[in-house]
Amino acid sequence: MRVMECDVPSGSALDPDLIRNAYFRDSYRAPLTRPDLAIADVFFALFGHMPLWIKILLIVRNAVAKAFGLEAPTVAEIMKPTARSEYRVGEKIGPWPIFFIADDEIVAGRDNKHLDFRLSVLKARDGDAMSVAVSTICTVHNMFGKIYLFFIVPFHRSGVQSLMSRAVVAKRI
Repeated sequence: MRVMECDVPSGSALDPDLIRNAYFRDSYRAPLTRPDLAIADVFFALFGHMPLWIKILLIVRNAVAKAFGLEAPTVAEIMKPTARSEYRVGEKIGPWPIFFIADDEIVAGRDNKHLDFRLSVLKARDGDAMSVAVSTICTVHNMFGKIYLFFIVPFHRSGVQSLMSRAVVAKRI
């Protein structure tokens, strides 16, 4: 199985109303051949190995966001994400605050003036096999949020699929 686009899994902790009313949402699923990994380890197996082109795009995006007075991750959070052995709601995992964490799912994201986003990493059962689903949900607050997503979504889609594919090929997940 390769990375495939899918619906946001019904077993996710993401609020169904939030999913239904989102201005933007997507979800991708990939095989999980290492189901013994803790959910934070799955998160870092995906987002802790970003290629330089993604890091550069994120740093440029964050500089523009900060110029508009928006909260954005630091260069250090993008270039060298730090993994810890334990996480709690309210702490950051990589560059994002955690909104929910359980053994099989972590939901992180950020609330800003232009939009709120949530990123779910969920370990899920696919019949006899396991998979990981990465879902993103964005709620837009104004026209700037819509314009922002117009430019970011193509990079987001290819970036998430690339990160997941790389993790599968490297056998990190």
